[in-house]
Amino acid sequence: MAKATDGDTAPVPQRLLTAATRLFAEQGYDRTSVQEIVEAAGVTKGALYHYFGSKEDLLQEVYARVLRLQQERLDAFADADAPVDQRLRDAAADVVVTTIENLDDASIFFRSMHHLSPEKNKQVRAERRRYHQRFRALVEEGQRSGVFSTATPADLIVDYHFGSVHHLSTWYRPDGPLSPQEVADHLADLLLRALRP
Repeated sequence: MAKATDGDTAPVPQRLLTAATRLFAEQGYDRTSVQEIVEAAGVTKGALYHYFGSKEDLLQEVYARVLRLQQERLDAFADADAPVDQRLRDAAADVVVTTIENLDDASIFFRSMHHLSPEKNKQVRAERRRYHQRFRALVEEGQRSGVFSTATPADLIVDYHFGSVHHLSTWYRPDGPLSPQEVADHLADLLLRALRP
């Protein structure tokens, strides 16, 4: 089996995640063995268990690393010194771009989330809820200040946008007619149009 694309110079956790992500995407989480992951990463099982307690921990981290990136970027947009409509548009476009850039991670997770234990599932849902709450706070800020319409509840607006984001893995293709940024701009503009007073 071929080694992970990051090569032997990448840190072991990164090599394991790269190998796991590729194998989960190609074969499915449930059809990928720990042995295949360590062989693809060029490490031993002992190395895997030093960094990750189980294959399930790898699955959780595949999604958690994307969510951490998106949370950091959302926090930066939300805290920026810009009008609320610009901050929301930037955040709305960014979550589309970062999801497309990590499409394997997102699709693996949504396909395989049911394999997580109830406790890990609860942790992931709490992290995702925190992200959605920060995003919703931008919508609510704009509604309170009169920049956005209050005709549609903020929760529904957030669900509308993230429904589109979570659906990207079913149709977006890198060789398709739209670049990640073009898709992001269209979806962010749709969101802003839905919020116009």
